[in-house]
Amino acid sequence: MSAVFPTVREVLALDPVRHGAPRVVAGDAGLDRPVRWVHVAEVPDIATLLGGGELVLTTGIGLPADDAGLRAFIGDLADVGVSGLVVELGRRYVSGVPRVMAAAAERRGLPLVELRRATPFVRITEAVHALIVDAQLTELRAAEEIHQRFTDLSVEGADAAEVIRQAAELSGCSVVLENLSRQVLGYDPAGESAELLLDGWEQHSRRIRPAGRTAYDPDSGWLVTVVGARGQDWGRLLLRWPASGDAPSARAGEPTVAPPTRLTILIERAASTLALGRLIRRDAEGLERQLHRTLLTALLDHSRPVDEVALRAKALGVALDRRHLVGVMVRHRGDDPAGEGGPEAGQARLRDLSEAVGQALREAKLTALTSAVDDNSVGALLALPDPAAEDRALSAFAAALRRVRLDAGTGRATSAAADPSRPGSGVDPLRGGVGGASAGLIVAAGSGVSSLREARRSLVEARQIVEAARRDRRDLPIFRLPHVGLAGLLHLLRDEPRLQTFVERELGPLLEYDAQHPRERLLDTLRAYLEQGRNKSAGAAAAHLSRPAFYERLARIARILDVDLDSVEASLSLHVALLALEAVRTP
Repeated sequence: MSAVFPTVREVLALDPVRHGAPRVVAGDAGLDRPVRWVHVAEVPDIATLLGGGELVLTTGIGLPADDAGLRAFIGDLADVGVSGLVVELGRRYVSGVPRVMAAAAERRGLPLVELRRATPFVRITEAVHALIVDAQLTELRAAEEIHQRFTDLSVEGADAAEVIRQAAELSGCSVVLENLSRQVLGYDPAGESAELLLDGWEQHSRRIRPAGRTAYDPDSGWLVTVVGARGQDWGRLLLRWPASGDAPSARAGEPTVAPPTRLTILIERAASTLALGRLIRRDAEGLERQLHRTLLTALLDHSRPVDEVALRAKALGVALDRRHLVGVMVRHRGDDPAGEGGPEAGQARLRDLSEAVGQALREAKLTALTSAVDDNSVGALLALPDPAAEDRALSAFAAALRRVRLDAGTGRATSAAADPSRPGSGVDPLRGGVGGASAGLIVAAGSGVSSLREARRSLVEARQIVEAARRDRRDLPIFRLPHVGLAGLLHLLRDEPRLQTFVERELGPLLEYDAQHPRERLLDTLRAYLEQGRNKSAGAAAAHLSRPAFYERLARIARILDVDLDSVEASLSLHVALLALEAVRTP
């Protein structure tokens, strides 16, 4: 994709300019400057009338006769930011422009071009302005295509991978989607090497510092925009510019030409589509299950009034008013192995789990809203007659789910989960139980609540516990909040933007320092110090450093983070941030 404005080099290649036998006498390093307009001038004080980006044409008849005046003329043009100066020989200068003018232009990096044959300036201005207008029309058509393409993707509910692919296709550039902790959520290398693109991504990303929500970082060559909706930012979308061969500076490997406007439009529309797609839940289940999912999602997302949820649930035969409510989440301990059966197998695996949970609820004679709540978990909101029934009901559900899974493994179950030969069924005859390390499923329950307005707290708690329990190898039929430690809690919150923001606030300067000085690894030094209970001697031994070297590194860390490492409160905050960083980096 070319920029909207032609460069000085491109202008010199136009037929009306070539007719004048152009010769670059100075400032050839600036030939890739964009030409915003062409201006004809025959007076020495023309700089006051210019705004920058103009290619100035002159015969030189009005230029100063003395060397100092010529130097000042060139200096004024360079100060205002003109793209170049073209001098037609024959009227004022016969054999060539004065050497003092060429020397001044070379010092300021201003392209100075001689036209050795008379050429009507009007033909040059017409050709350049037509080129600019055509480029602007092309830019408008490209912007229109971008808007239409991403509008279609939004309407179709395209997933993130498709949105990223389309952005890369339209731009011809590599595109990366990352979360707030600089972890890659999706990418399209646009023909480049994916390995080279993603190698050391976190450190590379931390060096990309655009000035604004959508901005270009010329030092790194990335166009960046923030991704989020409803005031909640959750990631960044990055587009590599220049793509190979597109920008003139790409030949030297140093992006100095800003990306065209349509790329800014493209990345912002792509980010909007990604944010919208995250808000939209697509569900192809039956009507009743879809209603269950709608109501559970409404409780989790506050998308419907609680009274409406209660009314619609009652119409489904699930009375939630004046009940003791308990949120429950069930998921496989491991994610669907990548590459085994593809998305359809993963959906079948989740569907089988949902059916198994539904059958277990029926066998335990429990009333509940239940459905899949994300790509891996099935949720249920149990409606019990009183708090005294909570432990008994949860035990009955866990036992029933274990029986359903065991029966599925031996082929005796009547539910759809009973066919272990189906792709993505998730049924392992050798590991059909529920709970800890010896089983394939994890069941988690939140704290019981007495009103529907508090149900979200119980559901969210159950979701957090089930994620944290994946790191726990104990064999428990039901995981509850007391079973979850700090590391597990941080792991389950790893996708929460506020936790990622906390990590960045606490450790961001140190992570950026390590990215710039990878051999020093100050983060490991801080970790050793905190894990040894702030015992400096033990920390130095754990880090395999001499005590003077260890003390010096701690002092450097304190300066970088602007904290007192002897403070218990500050060290506690940093230790939590380190645990959170480990959780964020661990799948």
